Amino acid sequence: MADEKTTPEGAAQPGTTGEGNQPEAAIAAEAKTGGPERQSRGGNRGGAGGRDNRGGGRDNRGGRNNRGGRGNNDGGEELIEKLVHINRVSKTVKGGKRFGFAALVVVGDGKGRAGFGKGKAREVPEAITKATAAAKKSMVRVPLREGRTLHHDGTGHFGAGNVTVRSAPAGTGIIAGGPMRAVFESLGVSDVVTKSNGTANPYNMIRATFAALADQSSPKAVAQRRGKKVTDLLSRAGGSAAEVAADAAAVTE
Repeated sequence: MADEKTTPEGAAQPGTTGEGNQPEAAIAAEAKTGGPERQSRGGNRGGAGGRDNRGGGRDNRGGRNNRGGRGNNDGGEELIEKLVHINRVSKTVKGGKRFGFAALVVVGDGKGRAGFGKGKAREVPEAITKATAAAKKSMVRVPLREGRTLHHDGTGHFGAGNVTVRSAPAGTGIIAGGPMRAVFESLGVSDVVTKSNGTANPYNMIRATFAALADQSSPKAVAQRRGKKVTDLLSRAGGSAAEVAADAAAVTE
C-alpha cells in the first residue's frame, strides 16, 4: 500500500535504540544503575572483599610489624645489645675525603652468654648492624655463681690492656666503667669488681675482658675434669658439711 511506511533493514524502530532494538527506557535504567557489566564487576569486587581486602592487608603478608627487631634473631631469644664505641674514619681519595664509621657492639642474653663484634660502613646504622651480627657469631658462655657473679678472680691481657676481675658478694653491684660495664651488663652479672690498667682503647679493653672471662671455670667443670665430686672440692675450702652440701647443690654449671 502507498500509505505503509517501511524502514531499512537494521534501522531502529521508533522509540527504540539501534542496539538490538531495546527500549529507550531500559537503556536509561541501565545507565543509571551502571549497566549489567558494571554491576557484575562491582559484584566481583565485593565478593573478593573490595580494595581493603584484596591482599589481606599489609599485616597479613608476614607483617612488617612482625619482623621482630634486629636484636631478636638469635633463635627467638631476647638479646641485650650495648653500643660501646663509634669511631669516624676517613679515606683520602682523588676527589677529597670519603668518610665512614666503625662501631663496636657487645651482645648478651643476660644468662651467661656474651660476645662482641665490630663493623664498618658508610652510615652509622649499617655499621651497627654489621657489628651486631658479628657479635652474635662470637658469643661465648661464661659460668656464673648463683647467676649473679663470677666463680673466682681472674686477669686478662691483650696488647697494652690489663684488666682484673673479682667475684663479689650480693649487693655489691657492677664496679666497672666504660666498655667493661657493657660486657657484664649484657652477660647478666650483677655483682663484680673490676680494675683496668694500661690502655683506655675500648677495643683492647673488651678483648682483655673476654680473655679474663675465658679463664673462668666452675666447680662442676673442675670436678668432671679431675674425676671427683663437687663436694670434695668445696670441702677443702673450709666450712661445715651442711654448708658444703648446700653450696654443691647450688652449683648448676
